[in-house]
Amino acid sequence: MSSFREPTIGPDDASEPGEDRALRPQRLTDIVGQQAVYERLMIAVDASRKRGEVLGHILLDGPPGLGKTTFATCIPRELGVTLQIASGASLAAPKDLLPYLSNAAEGSVLFIDEIHRLPIAVEEFLYPAMEDFRIDITLGDGVAARTINMPLRPFTLIGATTRPGLLSAPLRDRFQMREHLDFYEIEELAEIVRRSAVKLQMPMDDVSADEIARRSRGTPRLANNRLRWIRDYSTSRADGRLDIGIARTALEMQGIDGLGLDGFDRRYLETIQRVFGGGPVGIEAIAHTMSSATDTLEDDVEPFLLRCELVVRTPRGRRLTSRGEEHLGGAPPPAAQSRLF
Repeated sequence: MSSFREPTIGPDDASEPGEDRALRPQRLTDIVGQQAVYERLMIAVDASRKRGEVLGHILLDGPPGLGKTTFATCIPRELGVTLQIASGASLAAPKDLLPYLSNAAEGSVLFIDEIHRLPIAVEEFLYPAMEDFRIDITLGDGVAARTINMPLRPFTLIGATTRPGLLSAPLRDRFQMREHLDFYEIEELAEIVRRSAVKLQMPMDDVSADEIARRSRGTPRLANNRLRWIRDYSTSRADGRLDIGIARTALEMQGIDGLGLDGFDRRYLETIQRVFGGGPVGIEAIAHTMSSATDTLEDDVEPFLLRCELVVRTPRGRRLTSRGEEHLGGAPPPAAQSRLF
């Protein structure tokens, strides 16, 4: 198998700070959390190496920022193979996918982020490539058209999605492994914060690491973002020092509360409480009121709020729970108290 090379940076990766890539674990053994997923993937990778076979296709799903891309970029390093990166949104037609498939080396990995955004035509073009490592190319039009069957070198497709329900069943079933990434525990996030602080060459004590972890919504990406802001605040306002008081002041300046919710999260809860009397209310009505997109609310805001039981989804729409009302600092309105799930 060929040696690992740095992936080609696509449109969605070009804006990613180099510092963020440096904070990502480079090997599977460096990943903190997602222990069950890690162990299953390590077994599959180890078995593939020992048998000298191509690793089976893998589908990773879960909310944003939990490490889907990290797993996808670490796997080819473990296998010692090349990696190509594509975005589902940028593959508008089969011809857009053709260069990735034709350039795939033996045993290499093709990572498609947000794979649920692939058009149907591209999905169907992928089926024979995933199953039989071949593609059918049509040349010409009408009666003069002819089809060429082009064999491909065996490769591994890793797909990542924040919305697995939007994947078609035929595409989903072609992945040999399907792994779900869940939110991280505070202890795991605290360890990630401590490791990132070392890479950023900033001081960090256990109490401050725990505080940052508690306010990071169970998401490593947010933990690293919080850490960067605290480093900036410490450099500008505290002469490079860091303690629990400085960390809290910095996070409160960003509007991040003790549970990790930011201003946009609280505005979502306040919209349900103030405008719709605590709910139930449809997601479209909330999105229109907030001048936001429903996808943003469903993918970025609601997963953590649902996990914290601040809001629930009912057949009639979203509704604040008593815990959500308490977090906003008020008792449930009489109308909301009388409603059932």
